[in-house]
Amino acid sequence: MQQINRSGATALVQSMNPSMDHDAAEAFDEMAATLKLLGDRTRLTMLALMREGELCVCDIADALETSQPNASQHLRKLKAARLVREARKGQWIYYSLALEEKPYVAMLLERLPSLADQLHSAGGGCCPDGG
Repeated sequence: MQQINRSGATALVQSMNPSMDHDAAEAFDEMAATLKLLGDRTRLTMLALMREGELCVCDIADALETSQPNASQHLRKLKAARLVREARKGQWIYYSLALEEKPYVAMLLERLPSLADQLHSAGGGCCPDGG
């Protein structure tokens, strides 16, 4: 299947519904891209973990039982989509939810079960604060 770039997708949405204005078509494109990103169980779980608070990559990797490089790749995609923000504290980088522009994602996450127990059972990560 051929990939369509964002402007091409907007044009495609508009061609399917000529009465839709350009801004609405872009909003549909952005929401579709975000939901596609969340279709990955690992990324969705990461966001659910961050509902419990700010976390470092080692806390996330431990909770998901995956490697830190794998967790970092997923976090990079979530950050690029403006779903998470990072904050540097000394040599550590902490990640937290950034859903102010995407309230529909916050509503989805509210429907997921809490993963607080999974975080606590994962043990302390590599960070001095434990996240």
